[in-house]
Amino acid sequence: MALTVAVTGPTGEIGMAAVRALEADDRVDRVLGMARRPFDPADHGWRKTEYRQGDILDRAAVDALVASADVVVHLAYIILGSRGESERVNLAGSRNVFAATVAAERPGRLVYTSSVAAYGYHKDNAIPLTEEALPRGSSEHYYSAQKAACEKVLRELTDDADLDVYVLRPSIVAGPEATILLRNLPWEKLGDSLPEPVRRFLGAVPGVRPFLPDPGLHFQLVHHDDVASALVAAVCGHGPPGAYNIAGDGDISVRDLARAIGAYAVPVPPEVVSLTSELVDLLPYVPSQAEWIHAVRHPMLMDTSKARRELHWKPRHTALETLEAMVEGGD
Repeated sequence: MALTVAVTGPTGEIGMAAVRALEADDRVDRVLGMARRPFDPADHGWRKTEYRQGDILDRAAVDALVASADVVVHLAYIILGSRGESERVNLAGSRNVFAATVAAERPGRLVYTSSVAAYGYHKDNAIPLTEEALPRGSSEHYYSAQKAACEKVLRELTDDADLDVYVLRPSIVAGPEATILLRNLPWEKLGDSLPEPVRRFLGAVPGVRPFLPDPGLHFQLVHHDDVASALVAAVCGHGPPGAYNIAGDGDISVRDLARAIGAYAVPVPPEVVSLTSELVDLLPYVPSQAEWIHAVRHPMLMDTSKARRELHWKPRHTALETLEAMVEGGD
């Protein structure tokens, strides 16, 4: 039977790729998309997609979106913003989507895109992380804490529901249409507010090659199109419901990132990163973006064999290829 799929956040960095993949799949007959900003699917050549402007904080709008869907895909989420704003949208909005899907008569499947950040940045994390690890989050990092909290809300609302629930936990998502990593490098976000010598060091001054502090950690990337193919697999019910780690083959270092963007990588002892992150916790009125320093305190590498084995998913792009595609797309 051809599926009708409702998607929150179809205009985001994952959403665009996800809708393209759903449009291309013969098992999907209709896509219902909802986001806050105006958008015309016809501008992208999409023929199956119907778009409505709405907010996941509006329960009535969410109820209307999911009522006629066989599968609900929840992608709408704030990654960068104030702690208060992101909590309101990410937690209250996600609760609306989960509760509306449970309450609706038609949906039989719910697919939620969480994150590697849900595991939390903990010293005792296994390397690599498997789906058996609990999504503990990190209280000092708003995005991590909220991703873990959303998964808890999801479990509470769906444990007794007649609903197949798939949770995807991608690593850092990148690619030509997902350049958030590039747009939030230190000199991009903080350059104008820093003293001149620091600005010159970071490369916030035109003509000066920037530096990236390198604590020696490696991390994973996943191409937005590979996340989209995993989403389609879950939408179509490949494999049993549950959580799945999603990442490209291989990993990259800060040195790889620096080389790709034309910066210098400067070795920094991990102890310095830990001390800096502890100072961030103590300082009042620190921008929420500064909390991301906690993400480089400890390795966060995931095992993706479950997704390959049970979803029959395989990434088409390695981490290094994804990095190169992101840099090319960000030019």
